[in-house]
This record gives sequence, C-alpha cells and structure tokens, in this order.
Amino acid sequence: MNTSIFKRIENAKSPDFGDVISNSFDLYKKYFSQGLTHSLIALAVAIPFILIVYIPLIPFYMDMLQNAGDPYYQPNILEDYSIGMIVAWYVLIFVGSFLMQMVNMSVFGHFMKFLRKEETGSGEDIGGYFTILKNNFSKLLLLSLAIMGIAVVSAMLCYLPLFYAMVPLHWIFPIFIFNEKLGVGDTIKAAFKYGNKNWGILLGIGIVAGIMGSLGAIACYIGIIATMFFTHVATFVTYRDSIGFEGDDHDPISNIGKPDME
Repeated sequence: MNTSIFKRIENAKSPDFGDVISNSFDLYKKYFSQGLTHSLIALAVAIPFILIVYIPLIPFYMDMLQNAGDPYYQPNILEDYSIGMIVAWYVLIFVGSFLMQMVNMSVFGHFMKFLRKEETGSGEDIGGYFTILKNNFSKLLLLSLAIMGIAVVSAMLCYLPLFYAMVPLHWIFPIFIFNEKLGVGDTIKAAFKYGNKNWGILLGIGIVAGIMGSLGAIACYIGIIATMFFTHVATFVTYRDSIGFEGDDHDPISNIGKPDME
C-alpha cells in the first residue's frame, strides 16, 4: 500500500467552500481556452458513440412523425430489428459508454495535469490528451468497472447509499490522475477516505460546481461545451488546497512547521 496519499489525506485540511468556488472561477477564466479545447476533444470522442445509439432509432422517429396525427398509433421502438440486432446494439452501448468514460478521464485528466503544471511551475511532461489512457488502459477499465459496480450496488439498497457514495466515487478520478502509480484498490480506498472525511463540504462544492458547469445548456445546449470543464477546475482547486501535491508549496505535510508566506 502506498502510504503517502493516505497520510496526506489524514493531514489534509477541510476545503473552504468560498475559497474553492472563488479560486475555481479565477482559474476558469485564466485557462478558458485550454478548458474549451479539452471539452471540444471530449465532444469529438462522444460523437461516434452518439451515432451508435441514435442511428438505429431513426426509423422509429420517422415513423412517429408520419403518424403524429393518428390517435390509434402505438409506436414500437425496436419492432423492425431481430433479437440478435437488439442485443448487439445494447452491447455496443455498454462497451461504448465504458470506452467513452475512459477516454474522457484521459482527456480531462490531461487538463488537470496541465493546471497542476501551470499553477505549481513543475515543468513536468504531461504528455498528450490520450497519454493517460495509453499508459493506464487496464487500470482505467478496472476503475470504471468498480465505479459502476459500487453505484449499482448502492442503488439497489434503496438509493440512499448511492447518495452517500457519489461523493467518494467522484474523488476516485482526481486521486488516480495525481497518483497514477497507486493501485486500483488503494485508489478507491483513498477516495472513500477523503470523501468520508469531508463529505458535507465536498457535496456542497460538487452541487455548486455542477450547476455552474451546466449553465451553458441555457444557450441551446451547445454552450455547455464552454462550461462543462468548470467541475474539473473546482475538483483541481479542492485537491490542491486540501490534499496538496507532493513536493510543492501546496503540500500540507511538507509545509508543517513552516511559516506562512503572505
């Protein structure tokens, strides 16, 4: 077990709601072009998946339009397809959703590493948009399966456990991105340790960041491309100011006993 991240979480200060939102908005404006670029790449990745989902439904929608005025019309969404085709379609959706999630984790993981590089001046090589996926494919797959499994089991228990688990589940992604050498099990344990420790404040930050990240939907939905990455900015700021990055000025452990520099 890598004890570093667990010690850092144990010594991490509780996030300050006002500071996180304020600092996130400042970084959102400062790195808007980079965030927008990553959002556009994520959208480009999603287009093939969207086509897989909706192209088989085109005949259904066409039929609905043609019979819009018929009060006796009863649509059957998949009546023109065989059982084998329907099963294959569902399998493609299942596999595609996993692949899309993994690619998005790589793209926005690259964005978060970019933020760390710029804000800490580390000079690290963050690679390309898909480097994280290339170097950690099996780990990303296992993490995605674990997130889905935990969410499904939690939902089966009358949804209340899911409401609680969604905060720690969110933190699996950033803890993995900033601790790539950490094993799958330890990544999940660390996420739940941090999420349980600061559940209430992290929920509040997540709700506000989610609302702000969705505001672009007001502009005919396409505007969400310009706002969706705000949630990742808020996650980065929370991680930086609470857990901190090993070896830099935000590290809450290495800075113990040091005077604050104003």
